[in-house]
Amino acid sequence: MKKKAVFLDRDGVLNKEVGDYIKKLEDFELLPHIFEGLKLLQDAGYLLIVITNQGGIAKAEYTRDTMRSMHSFMHMELSAKGIQIDAVYYCPHHPIKSHCLCRKPGSMMVEKAIGKFDIDPLQSYFIGDKQRDIDCGNAVGVKGFLIEPNENWVPLIQTII
Repeated sequence: MKKKAVFLDRDGVLNKEVGDYIKKLEDFELLPHIFEGLKLLQDAGYLLIVITNQGGIAKAEYTRDTMRSMHSFMHMELSAKGIQIDAVYYCPHHPIKSHCLCRKPGSMMVEKAIGKFDIDPLQSYFIGDKQRDIDCGNAVGVKGFLIEPNENWVPLIQTII
């Protein structure tokens, strides 16, 4: 039986969007509502998968190690509340530096997750704060929810579950 998933953008959905790249761990702040929202989704049987463009790596604004430290912090904070992120997919490229197939609105990161976890796109959702997030999901049949950056998206969960 295929699985269902909620794909989540990172900046502005899980952590505070600051308007520019988050360049150091001290500036990486998880949004307070995500703990409730992610727990509800997880308890309803959804895989939780982060899909994020991290073009600041290509532009040398921060390193992969810095990004990994942010993700480790996120995993630890969520784990302490009984929440597991099943996977994080990121694109380290930026169009001013190089071209790639993985950057949103391209759907390659979502396609990889669908293949790896045997996900049914028609039972899955994408929560994002940019139209490119929604376009990414729609390209493979995943319904998108467009929110404002840093918006509390917990009320959407009733629509999902």
